[in-house]
Amino acid sequence: MTLQQLKYVVTVAAKGTISDAAKELFVSQPTLTNAIKDLENEMQITIFNRTNKGIVVSNIGDEFLSYARQVLEQANLLEHKFLNVGSQRPIFSVSTQHYSFAVNAFVDVIREFAGNEYDFTLRETQTYEIIEDVSRLKSELGILYTSSKNEEVISKLIKQNGLVFEELFIAKPHVFISSKHPLAELEAISLEELEEYPYLSFEQGDNNAFYFSEEILSTLDRNKNIKVRDRATLFNLAIGLNGYTVSTGVISKELNGENIIARPLLVEEHMRVGTIKQANMALSRYGKSYKDALKKHVSELTHSE
Repeated sequence: MTLQQLKYVVTVAAKGTISDAAKELFVSQPTLTNAIKDLENEMQITIFNRTNKGIVVSNIGDEFLSYARQVLEQANLLEHKFLNVGSQRPIFSVSTQHYSFAVNAFVDVIREFAGNEYDFTLRETQTYEIIEDVSRLKSELGILYTSSKNEEVISKLIKQNGLVFEELFIAKPHVFISSKHPLAELEAISLEELEEYPYLSFEQGDNNAFYFSEEILSTLDRNKNIKVRDRATLFNLAIGLNGYTVSTGVISKELNGENIIARPLLVEEHMRVGTIKQANMALSRYGKSYKDALKKHVSELTHSE
């Protein structure tokens, strides 16, 4: 196995076809095809399934590519540090629950490292998929929370997948509502005062157990429930329907504007928000920069409340 072979398979996966990858790599299609077959034979796996419509990454190939990208990134760091050569296209990805500070930090990393080319991914996704993404190295870092209700299950999953959790901050639950909501003038809000309003939450797909809910106190019975997939839709419904959701209280006016506000929820509970990563893998320079940016934005937002 060579770095060149790893670069070949990563490029093919990115381009989607042998012909496009060959043009990108300045090699002939037969040369590229043979190099991939040699690698598959050596590793005793099938990285790409060949179909009438072209090539498709196999399940094991998807996992192999995740490791290949990490190896290429580490090789790039060695060359950049010791050979004084120009850096290759940066590759970095994060999977996270729907937090504005995660977006702010991602912007900082792009501004710091982005050159003429880069390949960065920010996945605002479901809780179970965050753990899966990091365990399979689709993402270098994940961001999620634990509480007294889900900590046992989430911590067990994190450990089983060879990951570690590092705390960023502990937050008291807050209600996110429209600035024009009937309860907006209150300094703090009780569950009883919220009963008549629609409860907004992020749907968790097949893994819909309350342990994976992005919202704390998800086991409570509510008369009006709306599930969504993205943050913009949730906030639009909060404004249009006087709906509410429950989260950390850390909100970015820069990203979300003045229309959404946070108010403390009168309950005895907490949210422990943190990052997850591979236990035995050092962070790349992008991962380290992202964690520093997270800490900066969390500190700024929590102190500005």
